Amino acid sequence: MSPNVDSSLSRKPSSSKDPEIAMEKVASNRGEAASSEIYINPVIHGRILRKLDMRLGPLFCLLFLSCYLDRTNIGNAAVAGLNTQLGLSGSQYSTAVSVFFATYVAFMVPFGLLFRKLKPHRTIAILAGAWSIVTIGTAFVRSYSSLLAVRLILGFCESGFFPCISLYLTMVYNREEQGLRFAYVFAATAISGMFGGLIATGITHISTDNGVQPWSWLYIIEGLVSLIGVPWAWYGLPAYPAHANWWTPEERATMEARELKRREYMGAEKFEWEQVRSALKEWRVYTGALIQFFQDIMLYGFSTFLPSILHNGLGYTPLQAQYLSVPVYLLGGISFFTAAKIGDKWGLRGTCLLVLDVFAVAGYAILIGVESDGARYFACYLIALPLYCGPGLNELWIVNNTAPHYRRATAQGISQAVGNLAGLVAPQVYRSAPYLLGHWASLVSVLISMALISVQIVHYRIQNRKKDQIMSGEREDDRKGTVGEDNLGFRYVY
Repeated sequence: MSPNVDSSLSRKPSSSKDPEIAMEKVASNRGEAASSEIYINPVIHGRILRKLDMRLGPLFCLLFLSCYLDRTNIGNAAVAGLNTQLGLSGSQYSTAVSVFFATYVAFMVPFGLLFRKLKPHRTIAILAGAWSIVTIGTAFVRSYSSLLAVRLILGFCESGFFPCISLYLTMVYNREEQGLRFAYVFAATAISGMFGGLIATGITHISTDNGVQPWSWLYIIEGLVSLIGVPWAWYGLPAYPAHANWWTPEERATMEARELKRREYMGAEKFEWEQVRSALKEWRVYTGALIQFFQDIMLYGFSTFLPSILHNGLGYTPLQAQYLSVPVYLLGGISFFTAAKIGDKWGLRGTCLLVLDVFAVAGYAILIGVESDGARYFACYLIALPLYCGPGLNELWIVNNTAPHYRRATAQGISQAVGNLAGLVAPQVYRSAPYLLGHWASLVSVLISMALISVQIVHYRIQNRKKDQIMSGEREDDRKGTVGEDNLGFRYVY
């Protein structure tokens, strides 16, 4: 064992069947030790971060890619012949897109609160298997009513995935490490758009002599790709990362030290209704949820309807619309990855999002006010810059600034439930070309979001200043507690 790690952490944590309970006992025995008393060897620390990234990163990227791809591929399917074969009107297609979010939103909060009770690897693997099967089954729907039914089922199957994945990441990585890891996951969202466009471009050349139309092959191929992640999640995702069997003794001790160091200000992670109630009383939980909603208006409207915008709005052929969407999605992914790295390095989340949203304002202004197709295609790239950053950075902002665990889970669940209501709204404003109503709705949404982001940035700066004044003795200590956000060592990021 490394001499640089507290020897009390090298022993296997008690005989408890639940390693989390055992860790609570270790934390209790240590008392309220100062952060400086827990030393972590930086060499070993770097090694375990690399190992975590290699073990978990590719799996999460694949799962998130397939989840988002199976949800949004209806946009590519519409251009590839879905609307024609099923005889869908514009309003019916929009409803089919929207109805997914009825079940998706309804079950997000329950899944988030139950996450600690459920085994992560089993829950995520079962959900992935379920949405993969539903996606394949969508290839064989032949009526509007059956399309609505599979979209409702798909919404339920995917509803628990993002709360589980994001909470799992906050359990494994520290706040200053989370941005990059969320970027890996959200980059898969952009890749899904690229992947969907490339597949859709390829399937236009598939023969229909066997009676299966190109849009059906789109669902079959993407559903089969999703199935790859099921056994990987079941066997490769540990329920308790600190106790995974791939650690050496000194790495395991370092993982446990990281956990104890984090809990000094995060608090115990056992369920407490008071944490839920405190989140429900916090005003910025709702401003954060509204930011998520308005950013998702842009995300769901633009990412789902981009092929249709390029085809019906800008006049490109169906084939051109599919492949011209690929570089737009690519830029969106690169933008989020860059913004997440900047956020990790300088502790900026809302500030990055506020700056990037300026590009969206310019992009929608061009789409609305300029007639040149070339200029409007360029505007799509401007919108892509904050496209995935909006929901992604705001989600990071919420989890970074909320503690302990169930307060964070509640805040995140509310933000996701409210945010994804945008999935019901966006298809209704993007009903018919040239989609001016949708562009106006997105532009107004971005402006409202920027105002709310500005309010939160000011609030977090004020709260950090108050903590500085308490620590320096300039201000009376009027805190109600010492854990979670009340801890003086907990710094809000803005």
